[in-house]
Order: sequence, then structure tokens, then C-alpha cells
Amino acid sequence: MGRAKLFQDRRDAGRRLAQLLSGYRSEAPLVLALPRGGVEVGYEVARALGAPLDVWIVRKLGAPGQPELGVGAISEGGEVYVDRNLVALLGISESELAEIAEQQAAEVERGVRRFRGDRPMPPVEGRTVIVVDDGIATGGTVRAALRDLRKRSPRRLVLAVPVAAPSSLSSLSREVDGVACIEEDPGLQAIGAYYEDFSQTSDDAVAQLLAEAQRELPRAEEAERPLFVEAGTAALPGDLAIPERAGGLVIFAHGSGSSRRSPRNRSVAEALWRWGLATLLFDLLTDEEEAEDRRNTRLRFDIDLLARRLIGATDWALARPELRHLAVGYFGASTGAAAALIAAAARPRVVGAVVSRGGRPDLAGAALAMVRAPTLLIVGSADTAVLALNQSALDGLAGPRRLAVVPSATHLFEEPGALAAVARLAGEWFAQHLIARRDEARA
Repeated sequence: MGRAKLFQDRRDAGRRLAQLLSGYRSEAPLVLALPRGGVEVGYEVARALGAPLDVWIVRKLGAPGQPELGVGAISEGGEVYVDRNLVALLGISESELAEIAEQQAAEVERGVRRFRGDRPMPPVEGRTVIVVDDGIATGGTVRAALRDLRKRSPRRLVLAVPVAAPSSLSSLSREVDGVACIEEDPGLQAIGAYYEDFSQTSDDAVAQLLAEAQRELPRAEEAERPLFVEAGTAALPGDLAIPERAGGLVIFAHGSGSSRRSPRNRSVAEALWRWGLATLLFDLLTDEEEAEDRRNTRLRFDIDLLARRLIGATDWALARPELRHLAVGYFGASTGAAAALIAAAARPRVVGAVVSRGGRPDLAGAALAMVRAPTLLIVGSADTAVLALNQSALDGLAGPRRLAVVPSATHLFEEPGALAAVARLAGEWFAQHLIARRDEARA
């Protein structure tokens, strides 16, 4: 009798593999699949984790006259892996190897154009990245991809496959921070032997799955709905984004002299969508007030006014049918952070968490002692004056609190990876205190 098939097809394998990876959902991972068969597996993994899906193009370096026999691989970032023992055994010269690599580099470029088009390489730095394929025999192509990605400074690099040869998986485990595999078989020879349906995945199928994955996640240019937020007597322009199966709503309070168009806040908002969080960014001042503030900078420091506007926006949001069931968190920057803390003290039953980015919590004054919501203060280590103010304000908060210092970051978090660190810290805090507690309450 032949071996019993483990998986119906690659999509079935992906759904089962996603169960092993469920613990990474809270890290808002990026799923990178190796075309072509890995994309079918990766699509189901990304879908289950609520994560973005992209490809990482790798091509096998086939031996002369035996193209199916891999003697190495080349990755889209330029990483070349060569099995030197096998090359020596087969007597392949350096010139032959260079010619093969050049040919496959051209194929890699074609693959990038075919599957990614004009989109840039997915940002990897500071993120949890899960690399997915449909199985591993020798592991040459996967190794090239992992080494390429490691150079790009991911926070965590994870390898996930439905089936693999144990020796290859053990060797590859040294390249990553985590491994997920359903079946390890010392007798593995052909990956297709573990699938009922292992028919070749076409380029069109890969493109279609990537397009579907893009549609399933909100995007900055498509997800946000412009509207007017009624905050007391003021009608303030805002942008609301609600991802599918949202588990919470984060309302942003921008900082001194800024607006809902703050590129830093918008970058964080887009990251929070990946955590299953709706976002509301709105202007705290009317057009007339902004004009006045540009002249004398008075209103940006009127913390009580900003807090009243934030409270009004919160009440307005929770009166909307599509938002009223969501737990609420605040993300404040600069003076907006003080307004967020005052508003949290005024709505203790409503506000479940607060995050401050380079904020001035000291300007919240006596309200600090009334804030019960778990509060995370994020400051750059090079922003020394604001760091000292945050350290002092931390002790004044009544509820659970934490100070997170981003190494080498200045006030605007413009350094490479600094804003990504802010987004990750904020996502983790809101996931823990908004989404997780909501799920516990429902259990």
C-alpha cells in the first residue's frame, strides 16, 4: 500500500499550518511565500493570521544537463547560496556556475515584475516575517531566501512548511528564530507524495491569490472614509478606517501644530489595521482655529480644549452603529498625548488603553492620578528632555503603565526602524488591552 496522503491540496495544508502559527497573530506578521506552490499555502496562512501576503522570488541553480538537480539558489535581494560539496562532486566549474547564476538572476527579475509589478519590496525591518513554502527536501532555495531576509533586519524570522526532511529542517533552523512544520519525514523524497492534489500552480493563479490577499486587507488609499466628526459644537474633518473583523477602535490625537494628515500618525494607523484595529484620525481644531494657531501657537497648548474635542469625538464614534461595539483606545502625540490622558480620565468606563508617542503627559496635570486605562509612554532615547518629563509623569499615573524607550530615536522618530518600533509597541499594547480583554470577556 502507498503512503496515506497528509493533505488534500496546498490550500488544505496552509489552513492546517496556520493553526501552528496562531501565536504569531499578535505580532502583526508579514507572510512571504515562495512562488509558485508556496503562495497557495501562504495565502491560507496569511488569511488566518489577518496578515499581509507577498512573495519572495527565489530561483534554483540547476546543474548543467540536470536542471532539476539544485546545486544552489539565487534570491531577489541578490543572495546566492551554493552547495559547494555538490558542485565539487559534479565537477562544475566556476564559469559554468556563474553562467547559471546569471541566467537565473534574469528569471528572478522576471518573477519580480510578474508577481509584484510596480510595488516595492515589502518592508521587513523590525517586523515578524513568516516564510512559507509547500515543502522542503534539500532546502537550497529556502536557505537563499532566509539569508537574504536576515540581512534586512526582521524582528523575528520564522520558517513555516507543511512537510520537510528532518535533516534539512534542522540545518535551516539555524537561519531562523522559529520553525513550524506539520510533518517531518526522514524518508522524504518527493514533496508531492504528501498531497492528494499537487498539480502545478500557474503564474496566473499566483497573481490572482496575491490580488485577493491585497483586497482582503485595508489599504491607505482605499480603506479610509472621509467624514466630519461632531465634537461638541465643532464639526471636524476626519478619516475613519474599519478593517474586517475589527476588534477595537483607536482614536488619534495629533500633536502640536499637526493635523489628521500627520505622516507619522498615518503610518502607525496603517500598521494598526494589520492588528485588526479600526482607526479614527481627525483634526482637533477648526480651520479658523488652525489659522489662529499658526499666528500665535496658543491653541495647540490649550490642552483642556483639545481634551474636550477628543471626548466629543469619542462620544460621537460610539453613537455610530458600526463602531459602538468596539473597545476604544487613544493614540496621542506631543500635546495630543496630554489631551488623550485627560479624556481617558473623563471616560474611565469607555477608554481601555492609551499610547503616547513622544508625548507630553506632564501637561495632563492632576488628571494623571485619575487615569485608570493601561498607558504606554513611548519616547526616543535621544529625546532627552521629553524622556525626563515622561519618566516623571509615569509615577503619577494611577493605572497599569509602562515606559518604552526606542534606542537612538529623536523626537519625531525619523531614524531607520524607529517609527516601525513605535507601531509594533502600540499594536502589541492595544492588542493586549483592547482585543485580548474583549475576547476574554466574551469567553
